[in-house]
Amino acid sequence: MNAANQLARSHDVATKVARLFEKRTKIAYQHFQQRTHDTLGKPAWFMTPSDMQSGYLYGIDFLQRSILFWDTLRQRGNTFMELARDGLRPVLHFDYDMVLDGRTFERPVNYALLRITPPEGVVIDPTKRPYLMIDPRAGHGPGIGGFKDDSQVGVALRAGHPVYFVIFFRDPEADQTLLDVCTAEQQFVKKVRQLHPESPKPAIVGNCQGGWAAMMLAAAGPEDTGPIVINGAPMSYWSGAWSEGEGDNPMRYAGGLLGGTWLSSFTADLGNGKFDGAHLVQNFENLNPANTLWDKYYHLFANIDTEPPRFLEFERWWGGYYLMNREEIEWITRNLFVGNKLWSGDVKSGAGKAFDLRDIKSPIILFASMGDNITPPQQAFNWVADIYGSTAEIKARGQVIIGLLHQDIGHLGIFVSGKVAKKEHAQIVSVLEAIELLPPGLYGMVIAERKSQGAHPEYDVEFREHQLEDIAARINRFDRADEKPFESVATLSDFNQRAYELFLQPWVQRASNDLSAKLLRDFHPLRFQRWAISDVNPWLWWLGPAAQAVKAQRQALGSEETIRIAERSGSELLSASLDYFRALRDALTEAAFFSTYANMSSLYAADKHAVSEATSVGEPDIRELPFVKEALAAIGQGGYSEAFARISFLLSRRGEPLPLTRLTLHQDLLRDYRDYVPELTIEQWRRIRGEQEIIARCEPEQALATLPALITDRADREKMLALFDKLIGDERVQNAQPSDEQIAMLARIRAVLGERRSRERRPAAAA
Repeated sequence: MNAANQLARSHDVATKVARLFEKRTKIAYQHFQQRTHDTLGKPAWFMTPSDMQSGYLYGIDFLQRSILFWDTLRQRGNTFMELARDGLRPVLHFDYDMVLDGRTFERPVNYALLRITPPEGVVIDPTKRPYLMIDPRAGHGPGIGGFKDDSQVGVALRAGHPVYFVIFFRDPEADQTLLDVCTAEQQFVKKVRQLHPESPKPAIVGNCQGGWAAMMLAAAGPEDTGPIVINGAPMSYWSGAWSEGEGDNPMRYAGGLLGGTWLSSFTADLGNGKFDGAHLVQNFENLNPANTLWDKYYHLFANIDTEPPRFLEFERWWGGYYLMNREEIEWITRNLFVGNKLWSGDVKSGAGKAFDLRDIKSPIILFASMGDNITPPQQAFNWVADIYGSTAEIKARGQVIIGLLHQDIGHLGIFVSGKVAKKEHAQIVSVLEAIELLPPGLYGMVIAERKSQGAHPEYDVEFREHQLEDIAARINRFDRADEKPFESVATLSDFNQRAYELFLQPWVQRASNDLSAKLLRDFHPLRFQRWAISDVNPWLWWLGPAAQAVKAQRQALGSEETIRIAERSGSELLSASLDYFRALRDALTEAAFFSTYANMSSLYAADKHAVSEATSVGEPDIRELPFVKEALAAIGQGGYSEAFARISFLLSRRGEPLPLTRLTLHQDLLRDYRDYVPELTIEQWRRIRGEQEIIARCEPEQALATLPALITDRADREKMLALFDKLIGDERVQNAQPSDEQIAMLARIRAVLGERRSRERRPAAAA
């Protein structure tokens, strides 16, 4: 690229960045102005003299609430110190037994497999599909998937499934790596299968970073894993469309603005080879300064008589900080956060084999939320478009991928919210009973709430088939052009990492030791604010007795008193100001990122992009795809299994949602008529079903005409026609009300197969 073109590209980038920054700041100011107007417009700001008389009572209430507030923080600090002394424990709500301890393996890891003990009154069926839950190792400890009764663990137990949980301990084993962890988790899955030999393959549920751990596990051992459910998992970390609305997903810019992966290595070296998870938690807290610095504390202060138990329960998990080896955090940052390599096949297992996500044979459910600014839907879904070229390839490989999208819940709400557990996760559990019977393809899972006679809502689930090409275009507003600068981030990160390792790392490692690392961890701001406000601090000896005295003589002022309303209004103004600061900060972060790396991309990567754009001439004809050509070439080849799969597609309903009730009916019919069903594994069935669907979609008439070539054996044709007769006479099928198209297609199929049968009988009669 010549200098003139480079200058033109740089000018274009600067113009777009400036325009977007201006729009973001304008929207931020409008939101701040609206919140300020709504707050100042409340009548609570204009108190009458009679209201002023309650000032004395408010003063007492304010002082009492203050003492109780600080005492709650003292209790939080005491809990923090107690858990730290015990080495931290999982925050599981349920009792459990340890099945395997990874610290005893040949390659020790700080992971273990637990078996959840069902609570009283809950009966487990050992022959039902077991569940294996994997929580994220992103600074916090394990257990958030079973944090309360209404949780992922709780809904699976109440459905009668055995539940196992993968936990990890605070301190990593010496020299353990993420690949060692993956190998250990494979052993966990094999153990679960041994414990439940008569059950279907275990379902693997991964939360956040536990999601990509589950995908690596399934890709490395597809023969042992059942359906995969990944919740809020950042599979395509560069993604997150650059929009012209409110600020989107500021966390994805952090790696670029910090210069790449070197800072993680530097931090781990300061920790004497251990990376402190408190740094990751602090990054999460920085995303929402209003909540971190004010909202959650004011909510506690304003509701001090009822809120402390919930606050302390959550802080028990949020304030538990775990460690990682330098090798582990470097692997994560280089391959996932900055490198974005998991989906591309560039990541290799300990045996040297690349993790190919296309090797996963079990159905995959992707659960994400539009309100998640840590793992936006693009990061959860785009890997599908990256590894599968088209919907046809998904079908040809016999894969089932289901997307479930929440409209507004935040990142933690995906795992923690009781409402989400009772709705989305409960329905996922019910879906996994029959999900393996879904024909290959890409689906959206829709949960509709309906009124019931009881107090609890009831839900209807249906699946709507989508085209991969349409979904990728819908969730990526700029055709993923905003991801190109991240290639420059990866390039610069490699340079900075190498420079750090050459020039700084030896000095940092020499200056670090166990004592300095412990002091740095103890005085990390997140730890300091907890132990400093605890019984460890002798200056707070009076706080506990004072709180007990206040509780004995509590004089609470009603929350609807005018002066309390004015207090809440002041809190709202402060919160609005912090949100305004966040919006401006995120807009500036985004502008700085694209100003730097979009220009770098245009200078150093433009030629590569120009070549790829020049060679891309639009979507290829589906018939030109290799696997489609291969399928069509075998249109007249096969046997009873291929014919059964082709007929099942020809008789399926088209262009309408598939309710879970109908899928369950299919499951019941297959069980009742199993003598007529081909003897195949579920993975073989989905692959054959996908191939036959491609044939029938591309060549519908020829697919119908060549059915007799697939069923050359007279006994097989008789069996197929007998199955038709039984299904037509089945009351359950009649109640499902087959469409006119299905009835007409069945008649055509019977005619084709019956004609072949009559031709065979005529020579026999003449003889």
